[in-house]
Amino acid sequence: MTTQAPGAPTLARTRIELDAALRPVDRAVVMTMGALHDGHLSLVREARARGEQVVVTIFVNPLQFGPTEDLDRYPRDLAGDLARLTGPGLLGPGDVVFAPEPAEVYPDGDPVVRVSAGAIGEVYEGAIRPGHLDGVLTVVLKLMHLTRPSVALFGRKDVQQLVAVGRMVRDLDLDVTIVPVPTVRDDDGLALSSRNAYLSAEQRPVALGLSRALAAGEQAAARGDGTAAVRAATREVLTAAGVDADYVALVDPQTFADLPDDPPQPGSVAVLAVAGRVGGTRLIDNTDVRWA
Repeated sequence: MTTQAPGAPTLARTRIELDAALRPVDRAVVMTMGALHDGHLSLVREARARGEQVVVTIFVNPLQFGPTEDLDRYPRDLAGDLARLTGPGLLGPGDVVFAPEPAEVYPDGDPVVRVSAGAIGEVYEGAIRPGHLDGVLTVVLKLMHLTRPSVALFGRKDVQQLVAVGRMVRDLDLDVTIVPVPTVRDDDGLALSSRNAYLSAEQRPVALGLSRALAAGEQAAARGDGTAAVRAATREVLTAAGVDADYVALVDPQTFADLPDDPPQPGSVAVLAVAGRVGGTRLIDNTDVRWA
Protein backbone atom coordinates (compact mmCIF):
# COMPACT_ATOMS: atom_id res chain seq x y z
CA MET A 1 0.00 0.00 0.00
CA THR A 2 1.08 3.60 -0.51
CA THR A 3 2.70 5.37 2.41
CA GLN A 4 2.55 9.04 3.37
CA ALA A 5 3.87 10.91 6.39
CA PRO A 6 2.04 14.10 7.42
CA GLY A 7 2.85 16.90 4.95
CA ALA A 8 4.81 14.55 2.69
CA PRO A 9 4.13 13.21 -0.80
CA THR A 10 2.75 9.72 -1.29
CA LEU A 11 5.39 7.03 -1.77
CA ALA A 12 4.25 4.44 -4.33
CA ARG A 13 6.30 1.31 -4.91
CA THR A 14 4.01 -0.57 -7.34
CA ARG A 15 1.98 0.19 -10.44
CA ILE A 16 -1.24 -0.32 -8.47
CA GLU A 17 -0.14 2.10 -5.76
CA LEU A 18 0.89 4.66 -8.36
CA ASP A 19 -2.40 4.43 -10.21
CA ALA A 20 -4.31 4.94 -6.94
CA ALA A 21 -2.25 8.04 -6.12
CA LEU A 22 -2.68 9.81 -9.47
CA ARG A 23 -5.35 12.50 -9.55
CA PRO A 24 -7.35 13.68 -12.62
CA VAL A 25 -5.39 16.94 -12.97
CA ASP A 26 -2.58 18.33 -15.10
CA ARG A 27 0.51 16.45 -14.03
CA ALA A 28 4.23 17.21 -14.27
CA VAL A 29 6.79 14.42 -14.02
CA VAL A 30 10.49 14.46 -13.18
CA MET A 31 12.36 11.22 -13.88
CA THR A 32 15.46 10.50 -11.81
CA MET A 33 17.71 7.67 -10.70
CA GLY A 34 17.87 9.04 -7.15
CA ALA A 35 20.98 10.31 -5.35
CA LEU A 36 19.26 13.67 -5.65
CA HIS A 37 21.12 16.99 -5.63
CA ASP A 38 20.19 20.63 -6.24
CA GLY A 39 20.09 20.04 -10.00
CA HIS A 40 17.27 17.54 -9.54
CA LEU A 41 15.49 19.88 -7.14
CA SER A 42 15.54 22.64 -9.76
CA LEU A 43 13.57 20.27 -12.02
CA VAL A 44 11.08 19.61 -9.24
CA ARG A 45 10.60 23.34 -8.58
CA GLU A 46 9.93 23.93 -12.27
CA ALA A 47 7.50 20.99 -12.25
CA ARG A 48 5.76 22.50 -9.21
CA ALA A 49 5.13 25.66 -11.25
CA ARG A 50 3.73 23.70 -14.21
CA GLY A 51 1.57 20.94 -12.76
CA GLU A 52 -1.24 20.63 -10.23
CA GLN A 53 0.28 17.29 -9.26
CA VAL A 54 3.99 16.48 -9.41
CA VAL A 55 5.34 12.96 -9.76
CA VAL A 56 9.03 12.25 -9.19
CA THR A 57 10.23 8.84 -10.28
CA ILE A 58 13.26 7.27 -8.60
CA PHE A 59 14.46 4.24 -10.51
CA VAL A 60 17.98 3.03 -11.27
CA ASN A 61 17.31 1.68 -14.75
CA PRO A 62 19.44 -1.39 -15.52
CA LEU A 63 18.82 -1.08 -19.28
CA GLN A 64 20.96 2.04 -19.58
CA PHE A 65 24.07 0.57 -17.91
CA GLY A 66 26.65 -1.31 -19.95
CA PRO A 67 28.31 -4.53 -18.72
CA THR A 68 31.38 -2.65 -17.45
CA GLU A 69 29.50 0.31 -15.92
CA ASP A 70 28.66 1.10 -12.32
CA LEU A 71 25.09 -0.21 -11.87
CA ASP A 72 25.86 -1.88 -8.54
CA ARG A 73 27.93 1.10 -7.33
CA TYR A 74 25.33 3.69 -8.28
CA PRO A 75 24.33 5.47 -5.04
CA ARG A 76 20.91 4.62 -3.61
CA ASP A 77 19.41 6.55 -0.68
CA LEU A 78 15.61 6.54 -0.86
CA ALA A 79 15.13 7.90 2.66
CA GLY A 80 17.52 10.76 1.99
CA ASP A 81 15.92 11.49 -1.38
CA LEU A 82 12.44 11.65 0.17
CA ALA A 83 13.71 14.13 2.77
CA ARG A 84 15.26 16.34 0.07
CA LEU A 85 12.07 16.32 -2.01
CA THR A 86 9.78 17.54 0.77
CA GLY A 87 9.48 21.21 1.52
CA PRO A 88 8.35 24.63 0.24
CA GLY A 89 8.31 24.76 -3.55
CA LEU A 90 8.96 21.03 -3.76
CA LEU A 91 6.65 18.10 -3.00
CA GLY A 92 3.79 17.97 -0.54
CA PRO A 93 0.51 16.20 0.09
CA GLY A 94 -1.13 15.21 -3.18
CA ASP A 95 2.20 14.71 -4.97
CA VAL A 96 3.79 11.32 -5.59
CA VAL A 97 7.21 9.68 -5.47
CA PHE A 98 7.22 6.51 -7.58
CA ALA A 99 10.14 4.29 -6.53
CA PRO A 100 9.65 0.84 -8.06
CA GLU A 101 11.92 -2.17 -8.07
CA PRO A 102 13.19 -3.43 -11.47
CA ALA A 103 10.72 -6.33 -11.42
CA GLU A 104 7.87 -3.83 -11.17
CA VAL A 105 9.03 -1.88 -14.23
CA TYR A 106 10.09 -4.98 -16.19
CA PRO A 107 7.74 -7.72 -14.93
CA ASP A 108 8.74 -10.10 -17.75
CA GLY A 109 12.46 -9.50 -17.31
CA ASP A 110 14.51 -7.66 -19.93
CA PRO A 111 12.01 -6.32 -22.48
CA VAL A 112 12.02 -7.94 -25.91
CA VAL A 113 10.65 -4.79 -27.58
CA ARG A 114 12.65 -1.62 -26.92
CA VAL A 115 12.82 1.93 -28.23
CA SER A 116 15.70 2.70 -30.59
CA ALA A 117 17.37 6.10 -30.46
CA GLY A 118 18.37 5.70 -34.11
CA ALA A 119 21.15 7.92 -35.39
CA ILE A 120 21.12 10.06 -32.22
CA GLY A 121 22.06 6.96 -30.23
CA GLU A 122 25.01 6.02 -32.43
CA VAL A 123 27.27 9.03 -31.81
CA TYR A 124 29.12 10.52 -28.83
CA GLU A 125 27.42 9.14 -25.67
CA GLY A 126 25.78 6.48 -27.81
CA ALA A 127 29.10 5.42 -29.36
CA ILE A 128 30.93 5.35 -26.03
CA ARG A 129 28.04 3.65 -24.22
CA PRO A 130 26.39 1.37 -26.83
CA GLY A 131 22.69 0.85 -26.14
CA HIS A 132 22.63 3.49 -23.41
CA LEU A 133 20.16 5.84 -25.08
CA ASP A 134 17.97 2.94 -26.21
CA GLY A 135 17.70 1.95 -22.54
CA VAL A 136 16.94 5.54 -21.53
CA LEU A 137 14.19 5.95 -24.11
CA THR A 138 12.64 2.59 -23.28
CA VAL A 139 12.26 3.42 -19.59
CA VAL A 140 11.20 7.02 -20.29
CA LEU A 141 8.41 5.79 -22.56
CA LYS A 142 7.29 3.23 -19.97
CA LEU A 143 7.30 5.82 -17.18
CA MET A 144 5.35 8.26 -19.34
CA HIS A 145 2.68 5.61 -19.88
CA LEU A 146 2.58 4.82 -16.16
CA THR A 147 2.52 8.41 -14.86
CA ARG A 148 0.50 9.99 -17.72
CA PRO A 149 1.95 13.52 -17.45
CA SER A 150 1.02 16.70 -19.30
CA VAL A 151 4.63 17.88 -19.08
CA ALA A 152 7.93 16.11 -18.42
CA LEU A 153 11.02 18.01 -17.31
CA PHE A 154 14.60 17.08 -18.22
CA GLY A 155 17.87 18.77 -17.37
CA ARG A 156 20.04 20.35 -20.05
CA LYS A 157 23.19 18.75 -18.62
CA ASP A 158 22.32 15.45 -20.32
CA VAL A 159 21.73 17.24 -23.60
CA GLN A 160 22.01 14.26 -25.94
CA GLN A 161 19.44 12.43 -23.83
CA LEU A 162 17.21 15.53 -23.95
CA VAL A 163 17.43 15.68 -27.76
CA ALA A 164 16.67 11.94 -28.03
CA VAL A 165 13.64 12.19 -25.72
CA GLY A 166 12.30 15.16 -27.67
CA ARG A 167 12.68 13.30 -30.94
CA MET A 168 10.92 10.22 -29.51
CA VAL A 169 7.99 12.35 -28.39
CA ARG A 170 7.67 13.92 -31.86
CA ASP A 171 8.21 10.73 -33.85
CA LEU A 172 5.83 8.60 -31.74
CA ASP A 173 3.17 11.33 -31.29
CA LEU A 174 3.22 11.27 -27.51
CA ASP A 175 0.82 13.71 -25.88
CA VAL A 176 3.33 15.29 -23.52
CA THR A 177 5.32 18.54 -23.56
CA ILE A 178 9.05 18.23 -22.93
CA VAL A 179 10.45 21.10 -20.86
CA PRO A 180 14.26 21.55 -20.77
CA VAL A 181 15.65 23.00 -17.54
CA PRO A 182 19.04 24.78 -17.43
CA THR A 183 22.07 23.08 -15.91
CA VAL A 184 22.67 23.89 -12.25
CA ARG A 185 26.30 24.61 -11.31
CA ASP A 186 28.30 24.96 -8.15
CA ASP A 187 29.78 28.36 -7.40
CA ASP A 188 33.02 27.33 -9.12
CA GLY A 189 31.17 26.47 -12.36
CA LEU A 190 31.20 22.67 -12.14
CA ALA A 191 27.91 21.18 -13.35
CA LEU A 192 26.12 19.32 -10.57
CA SER A 193 26.27 15.54 -10.95
CA SER A 194 25.89 12.58 -8.63
CA ARG A 195 29.33 11.49 -9.84
CA ASN A 196 31.03 14.63 -8.53
CA ALA A 197 31.15 12.84 -5.18
CA TYR A 198 33.77 10.51 -6.67
CA LEU A 199 36.21 13.40 -7.23
CA SER A 200 39.05 13.84 -4.76
CA ALA A 201 40.08 17.28 -3.50
CA GLU A 202 42.98 17.22 -5.98
CA GLN A 203 40.74 16.20 -8.89
CA ARG A 204 38.11 18.87 -8.37
CA PRO A 205 40.19 21.71 -9.93
CA VAL A 206 40.93 19.47 -12.92
CA ALA A 207 37.20 18.82 -13.41
CA LEU A 208 36.63 22.57 -13.74
CA GLY A 209 38.39 22.24 -17.09
CA LEU A 210 35.10 21.09 -18.62
CA SER A 211 33.20 24.30 -17.90
CA ARG A 212 36.24 26.44 -18.77
CA ALA A 213 36.61 24.64 -22.07
CA LEU A 214 32.98 25.37 -22.90
CA ALA A 215 33.53 29.04 -22.10
CA ALA A 216 36.50 29.09 -24.49
CA GLY A 217 34.31 27.61 -27.23
CA GLU A 218 31.58 30.17 -26.58
CA GLN A 219 34.11 32.99 -26.82
CA ALA A 220 35.47 31.64 -30.11
CA ALA A 221 31.96 31.53 -31.61
CA ALA A 222 31.22 35.04 -30.32
CA ARG A 223 34.33 36.26 -32.19
CA GLY A 224 32.90 34.77 -35.35
CA ASP A 225 35.39 31.89 -35.56
CA GLY A 226 34.39 28.90 -37.68
CA THR A 227 33.35 25.54 -36.31
CA ALA A 228 36.83 24.00 -36.57
CA ALA A 229 38.29 26.86 -34.50
CA VAL A 230 35.53 26.52 -31.88
CA ARG A 231 36.28 22.82 -31.49
CA ALA A 232 40.04 23.47 -31.32
CA ALA A 233 39.69 26.18 -28.67
CA THR A 234 37.51 23.90 -26.56
CA ARG A 235 39.83 20.90 -26.79
CA GLU A 236 42.89 23.04 -26.05
CA VAL A 237 41.50 24.10 -22.68
CA LEU A 238 40.40 20.54 -21.83
CA THR A 239 43.89 19.22 -22.55
CA ALA A 240 45.62 22.02 -20.64
CA ALA A 241 43.44 21.33 -17.60
CA GLY A 242 44.42 17.67 -17.57
CA VAL A 243 41.03 16.25 -18.54
CA ASP A 244 41.28 13.02 -20.57
CA ALA A 245 38.78 14.04 -23.26
CA ASP A 246 36.37 11.52 -24.78
CA TYR A 247 35.00 14.01 -27.27
CA VAL A 248 34.34 17.62 -28.18
CA ALA A 249 31.07 17.77 -30.12
CA LEU A 250 29.65 20.74 -32.00
CA VAL A 251 26.25 19.61 -33.20
CA ASP A 252 22.84 20.59 -34.48
CA PRO A 253 20.51 21.10 -31.49
CA GLN A 254 17.65 19.22 -33.18
CA THR A 255 19.42 16.20 -34.68
CA PHE A 256 22.75 16.01 -32.79
CA ALA A 257 24.46 15.72 -36.18
CA ASP A 258 27.95 17.24 -36.49
CA LEU A 259 28.17 20.73 -37.95
CA PRO A 260 30.41 20.93 -41.04
CA ASP A 261 33.74 22.75 -40.87
CA ASP A 262 32.34 25.88 -42.47
CA PRO A 263 31.80 29.42 -41.21
CA PRO A 264 28.28 29.35 -39.68
CA GLN A 265 25.66 31.85 -40.74
CA PRO A 266 25.16 34.81 -38.38
CA GLY A 267 22.53 33.93 -35.81
CA SER A 268 23.31 30.21 -35.95
CA VAL A 269 23.05 28.25 -32.71
CA ALA A 270 24.75 24.94 -31.95
CA VAL A 271 25.27 22.67 -28.97
CA LEU A 272 28.86 22.39 -27.77
CA ALA A 273 29.19 19.22 -25.68
CA VAL A 274 32.22 17.74 -23.96
CA ALA A 275 32.95 14.54 -22.09
CA GLY A 276 36.07 13.36 -20.35
CA ARG A 277 37.60 11.53 -17.45
CA VAL A 278 39.18 12.97 -14.35
CA GLY A 279 40.89 10.06 -12.70
CA GLY A 280 38.31 7.29 -12.71
CA THR A 281 35.33 9.65 -12.92
CA ARG A 282 33.64 10.34 -16.23
CA LEU A 283 31.92 13.74 -16.54
CA ILE A 284 29.87 15.48 -19.22
CA ASP A 285 28.88 19.09 -19.80
CA ASN A 286 27.52 21.32 -22.57
CA THR A 287 26.43 24.79 -23.56
CA ASP A 288 24.80 26.56 -26.49
CA VAL A 289 27.09 28.60 -28.72
CA ARG A 290 25.88 31.43 -30.95
CA TRP A 291 27.44 33.22 -33.85
CA ALA A 292 26.68 36.94 -33.99
